[in-house]
Amino acid sequence: MSKQKKGVLLVNLGTPDSTAVGDVRKYLREFLSDKRVIDIPAIPRWMLVNLIIAPFRAPKSAKEYRKLWQDRGSPLKFYGEDLQEAVQKELGDEYEVVLAMRYQSPSIESGLKKLMEKNVSSIKVIPLFPQYASATTGSVIDKVMEVVKDWQIIPQIDFVSNFVEHEDFIGTFVNLGKKYMEEDKYEKVLFSYHGLPERQIRKGSVDGHCKLGSCCESLGPKNHLCYRAQCFETSRRIAAGMGLSDDQYITCFQSRLGKDPWIQPYTEDTLHKLAEDGVKKVLAFSPAFVADCLETTIEVGEEYKEEFVEAGGETWTLVESLNTNEQWIKCVADLAK
Repeated sequence: MSKQKKGVLLVNLGTPDSTAVGDVRKYLREFLSDKRVIDIPAIPRWMLVNLIIAPFRAPKSAKEYRKLWQDRGSPLKFYGEDLQEAVQKELGDEYEVVLAMRYQSPSIESGLKKLMEKNVSSIKVIPLFPQYASATTGSVIDKVMEVVKDWQIIPQIDFVSNFVEHEDFIGTFVNLGKKYMEEDKYEKVLFSYHGLPERQIRKGSVDGHCKLGSCCESLGPKNHLCYRAQCFETSRRIAAGMGLSDDQYITCFQSRLGKDPWIQPYTEDTLHKLAEDGVKKVLAFSPAFVADCLETTIEVGEEYKEEFVEAGGETWTLVESLNTNEQWIKCVADLAK
């Protein structure tokens, strides 16, 4: 009798099927209709997404995706496919590794179906988001549980909530950063993370601990799953690995949407302040993402670079995402085990 395999489901955010405006609009509708992403009542959320955001934002986003698209399609998707193959090879025949996207294709439902068709003994779900947030990892867990609730047989399912403290996750960014620091002398290292509305941080606060300020200066029992605190912890660990002093790096947050306050400091404000202070050379990281995508390559790599130079800076260099770095592959394989 052959031994049952262990299932591994790698899940990233998702991407439009193409750069056509219709496909981008479809993706935005699914993504932004998630109650964990835009956490307002259903009817106002539907109106906001379907009558305002998706119709008006899709054409602009489609243009941005065209800048990013390659012969193989979206980098987030094809790097995910390459990662899945590499992790499968690393883990060997005792495991069955499948890739899914939270939004669009391949879906979480299809990924789970593949694993069950292989009669796996258990499923380890690895959301490919280093820091936990309700809108990312929480949404993946929510969707997985929604899919399996109607199964007659539900195997053991385990979730990786975050991997901020995994030495190979940190080590991969450290080694990438050191390579750039050896090639040029940067005056400031900037860590830019995707933003969230402040209300989402407060909703997850334990005993009112989260004050959106100095409480993020350390990671402890009451804020170990606070997104903002985990981002600051990620920066501290990468900076320590690179041998940076506290005044050599800064943490900030990008991608605001709407009028409500989002977690701060904002990346856009930060880069202007750096230029005003006479900083000429910045090395930028995007450690909330493990694959090159719109938010890294275009937003941080191109748009912020243009703003920084216009504000008086000279050099703005983006450190690439983990993609299929060998150390990152080992990290994911270790998470699966």
